[in-house]
Amino acid sequence: MRAYYFDNQPGDQRLLHDSSRSVDAETLNGLRVESWNIPLTEGYEEKLNVISKERAYKNRDVITISKEGLGDQYEEKIKAFYKEHIHEDEEIRYVLSGSGFFDIRQASTDSWIRLAVSAGDLLVIPAGIYHRFTVDEGDLVQAVRLFKDEPKWSAIYRGAESDANPHRIDYLKSIAVAG
Repeated sequence: MRAYYFDNQPGDQRLLHDSSRSVDAETLNGLRVESWNIPLTEGYEEKLNVISKERAYKNRDVITISKEGLGDQYEEKIKAFYKEHIHEDEEIRYVLSGSGFFDIRQASTDSWIRLAVSAGDLLVIPAGIYHRFTVDEGDLVQAVRLFKDEPKWSAIYRGAESDANPHRIDYLKSIAVAG
């Protein structure tokens, strides 16, 4: 995984939008974002199972985001994933194939940090952090989604409701930023 500040230039969200300003692991740790690289070689499933057990992930499924797989719904889904939102649960993804970008909002500066993910990357985005997702120009990502409870994906889009959400407030407290 590669992390850098988003350049905020207009254009296709699927482009790199690389500002040439890297983001280090310490900054990501401070935002409570965690990542691993588990190469897709023999034994990767066991490594994923160990992390799942350590973090109490009980369920999983596989999601494929592609033009071929989503057909006429593709553009609509990509726009929905790219709209800034939070979740009340961690968002955990292990990329099996393809690649894309998770953009996370740095609360202290309101800047976007772009996380470029590809096969073998495991990413944990904490509950309450503003973020969004898009595939890259390859228009394909297949990922294992891990869940602590029943599989669900409920986005709370940025606004007064999300700002007052207890998970957002707890997240801000965890990174010591006043809401």
